[in-house]
Amino acid sequence: MIRIRIDLAYNGTDFVGWATQPGLRSVQGLLEDALARLAREPIRVTVAGRTDAGVHARGQVVHADLPRASWEGFPGRSDRTPGRALTEKLNALLPRDVVVYTCAPAPEGFDARFSALYRTYNYRIADDISLRDPLTSQFVYWQRYPLDVERMALASAPLVGLRDFAAFCKPRPGASTIRELKELRWERVTSGPDTGLVRATIVADAFCHNMVRALVGASIDVGQGLKEIDWPARMLESKSRVNSSAVVAPNGLTLEHVAYPADDQLAARAEAIRARRMDEEAEPVVLPAPRD
Repeated sequence: MIRIRIDLAYNGTDFVGWATQPGLRSVQGLLEDALARLAREPIRVTVAGRTDAGVHARGQVVHADLPRASWEGFPGRSDRTPGRALTEKLNALLPRDVVVYTCAPAPEGFDARFSALYRTYNYRIADDISLRDPLTSQFVYWQRYPLDVERMALASAPLVGLRDFAAFCKPRPGASTIRELKELRWERVTSGPDTGLVRATIVADAFCHNMVRALVGASIDVGQGLKEIDWPARMLESKSRVNSSAVVAPNGLTLEHVAYPADDQLAARAEAIRARRMDEEAEPVVLPAPRD
C-alpha cells in the first residue's frame, strides 16, 4: 500500500456535508466511489476537516491508502506521473462541484487529520444591498442590517486562546469542547474580490460541531447592536447553549487552508494529537485558572 495526499475543493451547496450518509449526497461518498472504481477495490479516505452541510472548501486535504500496483498503473501507456494521472481520472469521474487539484505520495507519518497544525476558515457577509450579488449568493451570507465591524472585533478578542467552547458547540457524547482558538478576526475588506464584504478569519487547531457558525452568530448579534460587546465572553463563561445566539447559515463559510508541520515532524504531531483526543474523550480536560 502507498499513502496518497489529495488536495481538493468543493461547493458545499448541494451536499449533506463531507461525511458519508447512506442514500445521501456527500463529498466523501463521491470521492471514495471514484477511488474505488479506479483502484477496483474499496478505498477509505481520512479528511482534515469534516465540513457540515452547505459549507464550502477551497483548501481541503485528505489521505488515502491505495494498492501500490494501482498507483503505479494509473498512467497506463502515457508519460504522465501516477499523481497527474490519478488527478485527471478523478476529475473525469467527479461532478463539477468537486475539483481535485493534486494527488501525490504523502510524506512518512502524514495523517490528514491528526498531523494538521490548524485549520483556517473565512465567513463572508454582505450587509448592504449594493453588495448582494446573486452570482455569489451561494458563498456570501446576506445580513439585512448594517454591521459595526469594530464592535464585532472587540467582542471576539476575549475568545481567543485555549478555552472551553461548550457554549458554542453542538454537544456530542464523549467529545471534548476544549479548543485552542488561535485567531478570530473581523474586517471590512478593502481590496480584492471580497471588497466591501464583512469577513471573519477563524483559525484553530480543531473545531467542535457548529463552533464556527455559532461564533459568527454571536458576533453578528453584537455587530447589529442586539447584544453588548461582552455578550460572547459571557456566553463562553456560561458554558451553556441555553439562550445563546443562533447558528448562522452555512453558505458564508469556507475552509480555506489546512497547515501542517515540516515533513520530519508529521508523525510526532499525529501521535501527540491522536493521544490527546483519546485522553479528552476518556476524562474531562481541566483548564488552568485564568490570570489576573
